[in-house]
Amino acid sequence: MQDTTMHQRLLEHLTTAVLLLDGQLNVRWMNPAAEALLAVSLSRVQGIGLNTMLGGDESIDGVLAKARDAFHPFTQREARITPLNSVPLTVDYTVTPLSATELLLEIEPRDRLMQISREEALTTRQETIKVLARGLAHEVKNPLGGIRGAAQLLERDLDNPALREYTHIIVEEVDRLRDMVDSMLGPNYIVKHEPVNIHKVLERVRSLLIAEHPNVDIQRDYDPSLPELSGDESQMIQAVLNVARNAVQAMNDAQTPHATLVLRTRARRQFTLGAERHRLVSEVDVIDNGPGIPNTLQETLFYPMVSGRAEGSGLGLSIAQSILHQHQGLIECDSRPGHTEFRLLIPLEKRHD
Repeated sequence: MQDTTMHQRLLEHLTTAVLLLDGQLNVRWMNPAAEALLAVSLSRVQGIGLNTMLGGDESIDGVLAKARDAFHPFTQREARITPLNSVPLTVDYTVTPLSATELLLEIEPRDRLMQISREEALTTRQETIKVLARGLAHEVKNPLGGIRGAAQLLERDLDNPALREYTHIIVEEVDRLRDMVDSMLGPNYIVKHEPVNIHKVLERVRSLLIAEHPNVDIQRDYDPSLPELSGDESQMIQAVLNVARNAVQAMNDAQTPHATLVLRTRARRQFTLGAERHRLVSEVDVIDNGPGIPNTLQETLFYPMVSGRAEGSGLGLSIAQSILHQHQGLIECDSRPGHTEFRLLIPLEKRHD
């Protein structure tokens, strides 16, 4: 009896989701990690079939029945399951027959691990692009300075006002190109790290958007318990505004009926960003009901000069991502027609430089 209690205590402290099933594949027991992963309590599902608990998914039932009948362990990689009253999950699971009437099911979530891999790849690509952009900026700005200086010298020797208008155009276009190159590089100063109330940032963004686009319904869904983060308030306003303005413009371009933008805040605990795990992370969601982002653009969305709009510069999201990187955070995006969600994730721990 003491050994049984000890084994149960060990299983209850595992971070891996563990379920014990009977010979008919009904749930006998699950540990707290399984309750958290499947968003259901043991008391609610004890005695019901695993198939029912996973929303009628027969594929996992077939695998478990095969393992039971052959009395041989079986592992399935990157399977999709849909727990009751929860979102679909990508998981690895292993079923181990303990006897003819007992099976042990271990489930490892894969969604976050896959997301971390995508984030690491995105961060690596962003760093590569930044190096290329700096090299390009250096090569472009040198001749631009020469062109601007030559145009100004030429203007001094021209008596005809009509010809001077041409040199004005040259100088203005050179300045415009220089500003565009500087924008590609993102913020070029050290970020201040001061206490920032993220809801104050969102309220400023909301007021600006209401003034610019009174036709869009901008809703709030804030978590008032969210603590202050350490960062640069003006840069955070710029990052959120770039993302939100991009969403509003997409809805206006598509003439979305009942265009709605939601600004939402949540806290994420024990959350991994890149290679570092953080105790607490602030999540700012910018959600719109617009046309969605084409699949062809989703992989390159945060690259400079990539835009889905004919008149867009393709710099807004790239700059926003650069600002988040300077705050040790990042931006994620999920999009489908009728629902596009940008998640700005920023660690809430104090920096120790």
